[in-house]
Amino acid sequence: MKQIKKNVRNIPCPCGSGLKYKKCCLIKKNGWVNAAALYQQKYNIRLKNQQDIEGIRRTGRLVVDTLDMIEKKIKAGVTTDELNTWVHEFTVKNSAIPAPLNYKGFPKSCCVSINEVICHGIPSQRLIKDGDIVNVDVTTILNNYYADANKTFLAGAVGSGGVKIVNVAYQCLRRGIAAVKPGNTLGDIGWAIQSYAEGEGCSVVRDFVGHGVGLDFHEAPEVPHYGKPSAGIPLTAGMVFTIEPMINLGVKELTILDDNWTAVTRDRKLSAQFEQTLVVTETGVESLTPY
Repeated sequence: MKQIKKNVRNIPCPCGSGLKYKKCCLIKKNGWVNAAALYQQKYNIRLKNQQDIEGIRRTGRLVVDTLDMIEKKIKAGVTTDELNTWVHEFTVKNSAIPAPLNYKGFPKSCCVSINEVICHGIPSQRLIKDGDIVNVDVTTILNNYYADANKTFLAGAVGSGGVKIVNVAYQCLRRGIAAVKPGNTLGDIGWAIQSYAEGEGCSVVRDFVGHGVGLDFHEAPEVPHYGKPSAGIPLTAGMVFTIEPMINLGVKELTILDDNWTAVTRDRKLSAQFEQTLVVTETGVESLTPY
Protein backbone atom coordinates (compact mmCIF):
# COMPACT_ATOMS: atom_id res chain seq x y z
CA MET A 1 0.00 0.00 0.00
CA LYS A 2 1.31 3.41 -0.93
CA GLN A 3 2.30 5.78 1.85
CA ILE A 4 1.06 9.36 1.99
CA LYS A 5 3.60 11.81 0.58
CA LYS A 6 4.61 14.92 2.46
CA ASN A 7 2.69 17.30 0.21
CA VAL A 8 -0.59 15.54 1.15
CA ARG A 9 0.15 15.84 4.89
CA ASN A 10 -0.91 19.50 4.89
CA ILE A 11 -4.35 19.09 3.32
CA PRO A 12 -7.45 19.49 5.50
CA CYS A 13 -8.10 16.08 7.05
CA PRO A 14 -10.69 14.15 5.02
CA CYS A 15 -12.41 13.11 8.26
CA GLY A 16 -13.80 16.65 8.53
CA SER A 17 -12.21 17.54 11.86
CA GLY A 18 -10.96 20.90 10.60
CA LEU A 19 -7.37 19.99 11.44
CA LYS A 20 -4.60 19.40 8.96
CA TYR A 21 -4.22 15.76 7.97
CA LYS A 22 -0.77 15.50 9.57
CA LYS A 23 -2.23 16.57 12.92
CA CYS A 24 -5.28 14.33 12.82
CA CYS A 25 -5.78 10.96 11.14
CA LEU A 26 -2.11 10.69 10.18
CA ILE A 27 -1.18 10.62 13.86
CA LYS A 28 -4.10 8.38 14.83
CA LYS A 29 -2.79 5.61 12.60
CA ASN A 30 0.71 5.39 14.13
CA GLY A 31 2.28 7.76 11.64
CA TRP A 32 0.78 6.65 8.28
CA VAL A 33 -2.67 6.23 6.84
CA ASN A 34 -3.46 4.55 3.58
CA ALA A 35 -5.00 7.31 1.46
CA ALA A 36 -6.95 4.86 -0.67
CA ALA A 37 -8.71 3.34 2.34
CA LEU A 38 -9.38 6.76 3.85
CA TYR A 39 -10.97 8.21 0.70
CA GLN A 40 -12.94 5.04 0.02
CA GLN A 41 -14.39 5.07 3.53
CA LYS A 42 -15.08 8.79 3.79
CA TYR A 43 -16.13 9.70 0.23
CA ASN A 44 -16.57 6.43 -1.67
CA ILE A 45 -13.75 7.65 -3.94
CA ARG A 46 -11.54 4.98 -5.46
CA LEU A 47 -8.02 6.37 -5.74
CA LYS A 48 -6.16 4.97 -8.73
CA ASN A 49 -2.77 3.28 -8.53
CA GLN A 50 -0.07 3.57 -11.19
CA GLN A 51 -1.35 0.55 -13.11
CA ASP A 52 -4.84 2.05 -13.21
CA ILE A 53 -3.54 5.45 -14.29
CA GLU A 54 -1.52 3.95 -17.13
CA GLY A 55 -4.57 2.00 -18.30
CA ILE A 56 -6.74 5.12 -18.24
CA ARG A 57 -3.98 7.04 -20.01
CA ARG A 58 -3.95 4.51 -22.87
CA THR A 59 -7.72 4.77 -23.18
CA GLY A 60 -7.42 8.54 -23.08
CA ARG A 61 -5.05 8.54 -26.04
CA LEU A 62 -7.66 6.66 -28.05
CA VAL A 63 -10.36 9.13 -26.99
CA VAL A 64 -8.24 12.04 -28.22
CA ASP A 65 -7.46 10.22 -31.45
CA THR A 66 -11.20 9.73 -31.93
CA LEU A 67 -11.90 13.44 -31.43
CA ASP A 68 -9.09 14.33 -33.84
CA MET A 69 -10.58 11.99 -36.42
CA ILE A 70 -14.10 13.36 -36.07
CA GLU A 71 -12.98 17.00 -36.18
CA LYS A 72 -11.94 16.54 -39.81
CA LYS A 73 -15.42 15.32 -40.73
CA ILE A 74 -17.53 18.07 -39.20
CA LYS A 75 -19.00 20.26 -41.93
CA ALA A 76 -22.33 21.42 -43.29
CA GLY A 77 -24.42 18.63 -44.80
CA VAL A 78 -23.14 15.86 -42.52
CA THR A 79 -25.69 14.25 -40.18
CA THR A 80 -25.04 13.69 -36.52
CA ASP A 81 -25.76 9.99 -37.11
CA GLU A 82 -22.87 9.87 -39.57
CA LEU A 83 -20.61 11.28 -36.87
CA ASN A 84 -21.84 8.55 -34.54
CA THR A 85 -21.08 5.84 -37.12
CA TRP A 86 -17.54 7.13 -37.60
CA VAL A 87 -16.95 7.24 -33.84
CA HIS A 88 -18.35 3.72 -33.42
CA GLU A 89 -16.32 2.20 -36.26
CA PHE A 90 -13.10 3.91 -35.19
CA THR A 91 -13.56 2.73 -31.59
CA VAL A 92 -14.25 -0.88 -32.52
CA LYS A 93 -11.40 -0.88 -35.06
CA ASN A 94 -9.08 -0.03 -32.16
CA SER A 95 -10.30 -2.97 -30.05
CA ALA A 96 -12.30 -0.74 -27.72
CA ILE A 97 -15.93 -0.29 -26.70
CA PRO A 98 -18.04 2.91 -26.96
CA ALA A 99 -19.24 3.35 -23.39
CA PRO A 100 -22.44 5.34 -24.15
CA LEU A 101 -23.96 2.62 -26.34
CA ASN A 102 -26.89 1.10 -24.39
CA TYR A 103 -25.78 2.88 -21.20
CA LYS A 104 -29.04 3.24 -19.26
CA GLY A 105 -30.82 2.91 -22.60
CA PHE A 106 -28.81 5.51 -24.55
CA PRO A 107 -29.07 4.30 -28.15
CA LYS A 108 -25.86 5.60 -29.72
CA SER A 109 -22.07 5.41 -29.36
CA CYS A 110 -21.42 9.09 -28.65
CA CYS A 111 -23.30 12.27 -27.83
CA VAL A 112 -23.56 15.04 -30.44
CA SER A 113 -24.96 18.34 -29.16
CA ILE A 114 -25.58 21.26 -31.53
CA ASN A 115 -26.13 24.94 -30.68
CA GLU A 116 -28.78 25.15 -27.91
CA VAL A 117 -28.26 21.49 -26.91
CA ILE A 118 -26.24 21.47 -23.70
CA CYS A 119 -25.43 17.76 -23.57
CA HIS A 120 -26.62 14.21 -24.31
CA GLY A 121 -27.74 14.98 -27.83
CA ILE A 122 -28.75 11.71 -29.52
CA PRO A 123 -27.24 11.34 -33.01
CA SER A 124 -29.95 11.37 -35.67
CA GLN A 125 -30.65 12.54 -39.20
CA ARG A 126 -30.20 16.15 -38.10
CA LEU A 127 -27.95 17.92 -40.58
CA ILE A 128 -25.08 20.10 -39.47
CA LYS A 129 -25.50 23.57 -40.95
CA ASP A 130 -22.96 26.24 -41.74
CA GLY A 131 -22.52 28.34 -38.60
CA ASP A 132 -23.42 25.58 -36.11
CA ILE A 133 -21.37 24.83 -33.04
CA VAL A 134 -21.11 21.05 -32.58
CA ASN A 135 -20.06 19.24 -29.42
CA VAL A 136 -18.95 15.62 -29.71
CA ASP A 137 -18.61 13.71 -26.43
CA VAL A 138 -16.62 10.46 -26.51
CA THR A 139 -16.25 7.92 -23.72
CA THR A 140 -14.25 4.80 -24.50
CA ILE A 141 -13.53 1.53 -22.69
CA LEU A 142 -10.20 -0.10 -23.49
CA ASN A 143 -9.06 -3.14 -21.50
CA ASN A 144 -11.71 -2.32 -18.87
CA TYR A 145 -10.47 1.24 -18.34
CA TYR A 146 -12.65 4.28 -19.12
CA ALA A 147 -11.67 7.75 -20.36
CA ASP A 148 -14.00 10.61 -21.25
CA ALA A 149 -13.50 13.84 -23.20
CA ASN A 150 -15.37 16.22 -25.47
CA LYS A 151 -14.86 19.27 -27.64
CA THR A 152 -17.11 21.85 -29.23
CA PHE A 153 -16.24 22.41 -32.88
CA LEU A 154 -17.07 25.26 -35.25
CA ALA A 155 -18.85 24.27 -38.47
CA GLY A 156 -18.11 26.83 -41.17
CA ALA A 157 -18.62 30.56 -40.56
CA VAL A 158 -19.83 30.81 -36.96
CA GLY A 159 -21.33 34.04 -35.66
CA SER A 160 -19.89 36.17 -32.87
CA GLY A 161 -22.12 34.59 -30.21
CA GLY A 162 -20.99 31.11 -31.15
CA VAL A 163 -17.35 32.08 -31.19
CA LYS A 164 -17.71 33.75 -27.79
CA ILE A 165 -19.39 30.85 -26.01
CA VAL A 166 -16.95 28.30 -27.42
CA ASN A 167 -13.98 30.40 -26.33
CA VAL A 168 -15.42 31.01 -22.86
CA ALA A 169 -16.19 27.30 -22.37
CA TYR A 170 -12.65 26.35 -23.39
CA GLN A 171 -11.13 28.89 -21.01
CA CYS A 172 -13.39 27.57 -18.24
CA LEU A 173 -11.93 24.10 -18.76
CA ARG A 174 -8.37 25.44 -18.69
CA ARG A 175 -9.01 27.45 -15.52
CA GLY A 176 -10.65 24.48 -13.85
CA ILE A 177 -7.66 22.28 -14.66
CA ALA A 178 -5.27 24.93 -13.32
CA ALA A 179 -7.02 24.73 -9.93
CA VAL A 180 -6.27 21.01 -9.54
CA LYS A 181 -3.50 20.13 -7.11
CA PRO A 182 -3.21 18.29 -3.79
CA GLY A 183 -4.58 20.40 -0.96
CA ASN A 184 -7.01 22.35 -3.13
CA THR A 185 -10.66 21.35 -3.08
CA LEU A 186 -13.49 20.64 -5.49
CA GLY A 187 -14.84 24.06 -4.53
CA ASP A 188 -11.65 25.68 -5.82
CA ILE A 189 -12.26 24.05 -9.22
CA GLY A 190 -15.88 25.19 -9.30
CA TRP A 191 -15.03 28.72 -8.27
CA ALA A 192 -12.29 29.04 -10.91
CA ILE A 193 -14.86 28.13 -13.57
CA GLN A 194 -17.86 30.02 -12.24
CA SER A 195 -16.04 33.28 -11.55
CA TYR A 196 -14.58 33.40 -15.05
CA ALA A 197 -17.79 32.40 -16.89
CA GLU A 198 -19.98 34.84 -15.01
CA GLY A 199 -17.36 37.55 -15.42
CA GLU A 200 -17.77 37.07 -19.19
CA GLY A 201 -21.55 37.45 -18.94
CA CYS A 202 -22.25 33.73 -19.35
CA SER A 203 -23.83 31.17 -17.03
CA VAL A 204 -22.78 27.78 -15.66
CA VAL A 205 -25.14 24.81 -15.89
CA ARG A 206 -25.88 23.37 -12.45
CA ASP A 207 -27.88 20.25 -13.39
CA PHE A 208 -24.90 18.34 -14.82
CA VAL A 209 -21.43 18.06 -13.30
CA GLY A 210 -18.11 16.32 -13.80
CA HIS A 211 -17.49 12.96 -12.18
CA GLY A 212 -14.99 10.35 -11.17
CA VAL A 213 -14.04 7.97 -13.95
CA GLY A 214 -11.56 5.25 -14.85
CA LEU A 215 -12.82 1.97 -13.45
CA ASP A 216 -16.41 2.79 -14.36
CA PHE A 217 -18.28 5.32 -16.50
CA HIS A 218 -19.41 7.42 -13.53
CA GLU A 219 -17.78 7.24 -10.10
CA ALA A 220 -17.51 9.46 -7.06
CA PRO A 221 -16.91 12.32 -6.65
CA GLU A 222 -19.28 14.68 -8.39
CA VAL A 223 -17.30 17.69 -9.67
CA PRO A 224 -19.49 20.83 -9.79
CA HIS A 225 -18.47 23.62 -12.13
CA TYR A 226 -19.52 26.22 -9.58
CA GLY A 227 -18.65 26.59 -5.93
CA LYS A 228 -16.78 28.39 -3.20
CA PRO A 229 -13.02 28.52 -2.64
CA SER A 230 -11.72 25.98 -0.11
CA ALA A 231 -15.10 24.22 0.06
CA GLY A 232 -15.79 20.56 -0.64
CA ILE A 233 -13.63 17.45 -0.76
CA PRO A 234 -9.87 18.02 -0.61
CA LEU A 235 -7.94 16.78 -3.63
CA THR A 236 -5.28 14.12 -3.18
CA ALA A 237 -2.96 12.18 -5.47
CA GLY A 238 -4.66 9.33 -7.30
CA MET A 239 -8.05 10.98 -7.74
CA VAL A 240 -9.23 10.65 -11.37
CA PHE A 241 -12.19 12.69 -12.55
CA THR A 242 -13.55 14.77 -15.40
CA ILE A 243 -13.91 18.51 -15.58
CA GLU A 244 -16.54 19.31 -18.22
CA PRO A 245 -18.07 22.77 -17.78
CA MET A 246 -21.30 23.40 -19.70
CA ILE A 247 -21.47 27.14 -20.32
CA ASN A 248 -24.52 28.98 -21.64
CA LEU A 249 -24.73 32.27 -23.47
CA GLY A 250 -28.02 32.97 -21.69
CA VAL A 251 -29.60 31.60 -18.52
CA LYS A 252 -28.28 28.52 -16.73
CA GLU A 253 -31.64 26.72 -16.62
CA LEU A 254 -32.38 23.83 -18.97
CA THR A 255 -35.14 21.61 -20.29
CA ILE A 256 -34.98 17.87 -20.94
CA LEU A 257 -36.70 16.91 -24.20
CA ASP A 258 -39.21 14.09 -24.60
CA ASP A 259 -36.48 11.56 -25.45
CA ASN A 260 -35.46 11.85 -21.75
CA TRP A 261 -31.84 12.50 -22.73
CA THR A 262 -31.37 15.70 -24.72
CA ALA A 263 -30.80 18.75 -22.49
CA VAL A 264 -31.40 22.17 -24.11
CA THR A 265 -31.07 25.69 -22.77
CA ARG A 266 -34.35 27.00 -21.37
CA ASP A 267 -34.07 30.18 -23.43
CA ARG A 268 -32.73 28.30 -26.49
CA LYS A 269 -29.53 30.35 -26.53
CA LEU A 270 -26.21 28.73 -27.35
CA SER A 271 -24.29 26.37 -25.06
CA ALA A 272 -20.76 24.99 -25.36
CA GLN A 273 -18.69 22.45 -23.47
CA PHE A 274 -15.16 21.06 -23.23
CA GLU A 275 -14.08 18.08 -21.15
CA GLN A 276 -10.96 16.22 -20.15
CA THR A 277 -10.16 13.30 -17.83
CA LEU A 278 -7.61 14.30 -15.19
CA VAL A 279 -5.53 12.67 -12.48
CA VAL A 280 -4.32 14.51 -9.40
CA THR A 281 -0.58 13.94 -9.10
CA GLU A 282 1.69 14.40 -6.11
CA THR A 283 2.61 17.88 -7.36
CA GLY A 284 -0.36 19.00 -9.46
CA VAL A 285 -2.38 17.53 -12.29
CA GLU A 286 -2.02 15.53 -15.48
CA SER A 287 -4.57 15.32 -18.25
CA LEU A 288 -5.14 11.74 -19.36
CA THR A 289 -6.96 13.06 -22.46
CA PRO A 290 -4.65 15.94 -23.38
CA TYR A 291 -5.56 18.26 -26.24
